[in-house]
Amino acid sequence: MSHLQSLAGQTVLVTGASGGIGAAIVEGLSAEGARPVIHCGRDRERAKALLHKLGGNGLIVQADLSSPDGAFTLWRDALAAAGRIHAVVNNAGIRNEISIDADPADWRAAWQKEFQVNFFAAADLCKEALVHFKHHGGGRIVNMASRAGQRGYAADAMPYGATKAALINLTKSIGRSFGRDGVVAVSIAPGWVRTDMAEEFVARHGKDAAVGDIPIGEMAEPAEIAELVAFLLRPSQASVNGATFDVNGGSHIR
Repeated sequence: MSHLQSLAGQTVLVTGASGGIGAAIVEGLSAEGARPVIHCGRDRERAKALLHKLGGNGLIVQADLSSPDGAFTLWRDALAAAGRIHAVVNNAGIRNEISIDADPADWRAAWQKEFQVNFFAAADLCKEALVHFKHHGGGRIVNMASRAGQRGYAADAMPYGATKAALINLTKSIGRSFGRDGVVAVSIAPGWVRTDMAEEFVARHGKDAAVGDIPIGEMAEPAEIAELVAFLLRPSQASVNGATFDVNGGSHIR
């Protein structure tokens, strides 16, 4: 089996897949022979453009992960469309800012919204995937965490770091608890990645505000993350189970 076909026959559900890191992951997986299930929240047109770019290799499923039932709806529709899912990449995420001076109702709403999208939806998908994997000989889960989940985060974005820390812990629990069922679960913890969100930050605060504490002096490229995801989905990589992969140019040590 050639290198480019090492993921041949695998159907991979990728959340938040219509743009940024998610779109890069989808393109990378398709190039290696996998069939991506492209989840989109609102931007179906962008997802359709991505599918067209892949020559039609894939499926599109729309679901609102900010809704309590969103992840369960996504899984049901994805499974109905695909028949068998071999891996899930929980990539969808949001980042809001809320100050400790905020009104209690606003504070609580910010935390609940961020946990719903970044953690609860991912946990729900993990639940459904684990049941499916146990009945079908195993599977893979890749959870997109963050450097913020390991070293803490900015004062006005504490919910984000907390959701990502929870995601890393969930991944370790899955690895410990379901490894014998043929499940391999890993986390990826990027620092700054060159996406629209990063470019907006740079435009507002200057490049040094983003890369000043990164020893290599550059953000990661979405393609770097995509390449790592494809590697971690290889059948040959079984002992990575439970691991967290840092992709931050060394900035977690500063």
